Parts: sequence; structure tokens; C-alpha cells
Amino acid sequence: MTTPHLTPRRERWLLFTLAGIQFTHILDFMIMMPLGPQFTALFGISNAQFGLLVSAYTLSAALSGLMAATYIDRFGRKHLLLSMYSLFGLATLACALAPDYLWLMAARVAAGLFGGVLSALSQTIVADVIPFERRGRAMSVVMTSFSVSTVAGVPLGLFLAAHFNWHAPFFGIAALVGLLALGAWQTLPRLDAHLHHPERVSSWRSIGQVLVEPNHLKAFAVSGLMMFAAFTVIPYITIYLQSNAGMQASEVPWIYLCGGVATLLSARYVGRLTDRVGKVRMFQRLALAVTVPLMATTLSQGLPLWGLLTISTLFFTVMSGRMIPGMAMISSSVEPRLRGTFMTLNSAVQSTSMGLAALVAGLIIGRDAQGQLTFYWVAGMLGVLASVLSVWLAGHLRLHGVKTQAQC
Repeated sequence: MTTPHLTPRRERWLLFTLAGIQFTHILDFMIMMPLGPQFTALFGISNAQFGLLVSAYTLSAALSGLMAATYIDRFGRKHLLLSMYSLFGLATLACALAPDYLWLMAARVAAGLFGGVLSALSQTIVADVIPFERRGRAMSVVMTSFSVSTVAGVPLGLFLAAHFNWHAPFFGIAALVGLLALGAWQTLPRLDAHLHHPERVSSWRSIGQVLVEPNHLKAFAVSGLMMFAAFTVIPYITIYLQSNAGMQASEVPWIYLCGGVATLLSARYVGRLTDRVGKVRMFQRLALAVTVPLMATTLSQGLPLWGLLTISTLFFTVMSGRMIPGMAMISSSVEPRLRGTFMTLNSAVQSTSMGLAALVAGLIIGRDAQGQLTFYWVAGMLGVLASVLSVWLAGHLRLHGVKTQAQC
């Protein structure tokens, strides 16, 4: 059986459905952080306990990716996606019903276990169904979900929490998951061509074949460095802007609104450029370009509000933009029969890299007597180094679907 050929209309519905699935599980992760004050007050927990509550999702998502690598290529993509997404919806509902800290912690772990596979599955489906020459544009449609969750999802979730209670955003996400699951059941094709591949092997052998291929290891390294570069800085932006740059708490939402809108508007353009210029070249240019606003973000103390918004908007736009050619490039570095296993392992690499970056940056960054962050710029330099290394490694990747690296 071959990969299904979709009409333009069905292809658009497929991409919009995958974007919706991405939106809900990204929002489920992002909504936790601005709700921190409510959780610490209601449950009587420390900041460290709240940090553990947030990281529970990422760590369990990394574990989920490792476990999923043993079975993802044994099932049809549609069947597995619907199963995992439904279980994710139930875990989110459990978050909404949580009466105490321990229940919520268990529900967050469950949400990470099921939600952590969804990104890998969505990217695998795009790579399976969309031809190589249009994959950048297709990936940009799916990845706009991050921008939409920032611009619309988080503010709406906070509105519900303010006018009802902290349970309301999770009830809303669970309800949306139910609607999107029904839509996915209607719009997704069978997506089981990989099950009929003449060279199909067992899951453990697939893992072995993925891990012994040097090109795959380079792709994992590029993927991990992409996330590491971002999360040495992102977790501490709000703290720095308020404690060092003098931004008021009421002004902080403008950071996410401006960055999210700019990313949303630029994503389709970046996707088209990716297919025109080449996945590797476009990634390299953006990964180098992001080093400027990345460092500027860590050295923006003393700037007026418009200057802070300009830097942060550029940072979020370019940082998110490089993910479009980056993921199109990485998903194309593996042959189709191993793509599911590869992408789930890649998801685990990314989740682990995010947590490691935040941990290392947290060890570097300190506070002075006035409560301002110190050595934030050192964490920024570490992110710059990671981004430059990813540029160098990307130039050594071999992509399936092109004849030479020059065509990438």
C-alpha cells in the first residue's frame, strides 16, 4: 500500500486538524505557568513544588517518547493518534477535577505521557503524507498552533480562570479535545502505508536501526540544540523583564500578544521560503539570526517599553520561525519506514533538552541584594553557542527526497 494521495481540500482539512490537536496539547502545557499564583495559594505549596508541577508534564512527555518508540510503527497513524488524543483529553479532564496537589500532579504526569506523543505523531503524519517539496509550508500550518495558543488560548484560559476558577480552562481544553477528536476521525485518512512496507521490521529492531545511523544521531543533536538554545532564556524572560528591566506585571501580556501575533503572521511566509530556499539553508539563516535578539533579550535592562517589546517580538518570531525549516529538515532526515520511531525518539530528545536547558540556566543565573537577576547574559551566551552548533551540524545532514545537499 502507498501513501494516500489527498485532494487539496482534504489536505487542508488534515493540516487544520493536526494544527488543532497541537493547539490543545500546547495550550494544556502553557496554561499552567500563568496560573502559578492561584495554585501556590490554593494548595499551600512552595515555588519549588509548583516548579515540579510544571516540569512533570515535560519529563513524563520525554518518557512517553521513549516508550512510544517501541510501538509507534506497529499501528496505523490514525488509530494511534485518536487513541492517544482521547486519553490525553481524559487526563486533561482529570486535571480539571483535581481536588488537591497530589491529584493534580498525577493528572499532569498522565497528560504528559499521552500528550508527549502527539507532536511526534503529527509531524510524522505531515512527513508521510505531504510531498517533500511542499513540506515546509505544510509544517508551518501545523506549527502556527504555538502562536495561536499564545495569542488566543492563554488569554482566554486566564479569562476563564479569573471569572470562574482555575478548573475552567482545563474543562474548556477537555471539551475542545472531544470536538477535535471527532473531527480527526472524520478527516484523517487511514495512514497505514508504513505497515505494508516490504522491509518492515520489529519495533526494537527499528529503534536499533534508528540509533545506529549516524545521520539520525546528527538530526537528534540538531533537534536537541534547537530546544536548548531557546530554553536557556525563555523560562526566565518574565522574571528578568520585571525585576531588571522594570516592566510592570500588567504590561507582561503584551510580550506574548505581540510575539504571538508576529509569529502567526510570519509563519506561512517562512514556510513558503523554506520550500523555495531549502530547508537546511533557511534553518541555518534563522538559527544564526536568532542569536541577536536572544542576546539582546538578556541585556535589555534600561530600555523603554517599546524597546523591550521590539526585542521580545523579534526573539519569539525568529525563534519560532526557525522551527519550521528545522522540523521539516529533521523529519526528512529519516526514511519513511522508520519515521514514526525516529520522530518519537526525537520528541523525547526535545523534551529532555528543554528541561536540561532550564536546569543549567537556573544554576548559572543568580540574584543580587535588590532581587535582580545576575549572569542572565551568560545563559544567553550558552543559548547562542547551542544555536551556532546547530547551524554547523545542519550542514552535515543528509535529507531523503533530494539528490544532493545543495538542493536541500
